[in-house]
Amino acid sequence: MDTGILILRLLVGLLVAGHGVQKVSSHLGGRGLRGGTAEFRADGFRGGALTALAAGGGQIGSGLLLAAGLLTPLAATGVIGVMTVALTVKWSHGLWVQNDGYEYPLVLIGTASALAATGPGARSLDAALGLTPYPLWWAALALAAGLGSGLLTRLVLHRPAAPEPAEH
Repeated sequence: MDTGILILRLLVGLLVAGHGVQKVSSHLGGRGLRGGTAEFRADGFRGGALTALAAGGGQIGSGLLLAAGLLTPLAATGVIGVMTVALTVKWSHGLWVQNDGYEYPLVLIGTASALAATGPGARSLDAALGLTPYPLWWAALALAAGLGSGLLTRLVLHRPAAPEPAEH
């Protein structure tokens, strides 16, 4: 079981971190901070470069923590938060990724929640530091805080869509 959890942590954590790297640099196929800023603006978010830096930094930090199995509930909270924002952006497209839907962010939210519930496994920094096992209520707290922070971010930083011009 610990090997499976390790594989899951590494896969999800490194993908989330890599996605953050793309938002703030030209590494891993990213378009640099300018491209990350343009992406957020196109999605209707305020804040420009600061928003892209915060999102990218949050993804890099939470992804690397999750991959390492360090402070797993906090790492899961970060992943859930940034992926909740992504889910809200893609919500209008429906579930399926073929239509630019929210399928992928939902899978990452579910995986981070599951890792918060199971713990990072024996092959983790949490285990090496004697921080495990985490009580199950940490998973509920990680899910609630992640969803709440993502929805609050959307509420505070997203500009309402401009009204459609009336036809005469």
